[in-house]
Amino acid sequence: MRKILPILTISLFSHTIRSQIVFKENADFKADYLVFEVDREYKADLLVYIVDRDYKAKGDEGLWFFPDGDFKANFTVFFVDRDYKADFTVFFVDREYKASWRNKTKMLEQNLPVLE
Repeated sequence: MRKILPILTISLFSHTIRSQIVFKENADFKADYLVFEVDREYKADLLVYIVDRDYKAKGDEGLWFFPDGDFKANFTVFFVDRDYKADFTVFFVDREYKASWRNKTKMLEQNLPVLE
């Protein structure tokens, strides 16, 4: 039993995948996170690139896929009209390699879901 526990623990953590399949809610009370879209890259906590397939939305660095239903999403967001209302701010980038957290403190605070 003592040998099995470390192996089991390592295998569970090695298969953990972060995914950012995001559903856009139409009301703030339904959303997991309130998000504000900023007009400049330097103002954003997270730089987001929208991918065209759900399997491409891997990692926790801002590769988002918007499905057609909330049941397919890992978490939901609502876009607020003021930055002070938001849990974090985003800027949508035009290249995948630009997607990343600019404010690592916000990343840790939000603790986006981890899928196993």
